[in-house]
Amino acid sequence: MDPISQLALLGPHIGNVVAGIRPDQLDNSTPCAGFTVRGVLEHMIGGATTFAAAYRGEQPTMPDLGDPLGSFGPVLGDLVAAITAPGALDRTVQASFGEVSGDSFCRFVVLDGLVHGWDLATATSQSYEPPDELVADAFEFARQVVDPLRDGDTFAEAVAPSAGASPIERLANYTGRR
Repeated sequence: MDPISQLALLGPHIGNVVAGIRPDQLDNSTPCAGFTVRGVLEHMIGGATTFAAAYRGEQPTMPDLGDPLGSFGPVLGDLVAAITAPGALDRTVQASFGEVSGDSFCRFVVLDGLVHGWDLATATSQSYEPPDELVADAFEFARQVVDPLRDGDTFAEAVAPSAGASPIERLANYTGRR
């Protein structure tokens, strides 16, 4: 599946999870080590702001983190606009781990979004069932890129999935989530 189709499939699922987060849940801990719900949202907002600028070849601005629930949709929408702009996937994007093609980085954004969606859903006791085909594509990509990034910060060591784990749970376990 192409990365733009992956992004389009992911959007409604992560959007529904964020829409289901109550303000009193922002301080809940998440499976993403060291992050609360607010922390994951702020991380995603900051990343989306930086990534959108990278796709445009611009310097990023500081995002407004005062209202992560209110800022999330517009900031992620801007990232999608930057990624889907003509020629964006053909650009070289400067990521924190080096220069990568726009196409590959979009796949990384999808992987990151899928896993953080699971983090948020788990922390707020919400259902999260992104399409198995999307998860399978992201898992295939993860197997190619995650191991060099296993530093305990970006990704922890893989965790053995429980019997009967769903595809998204297996992907989350692969990235070090419990």
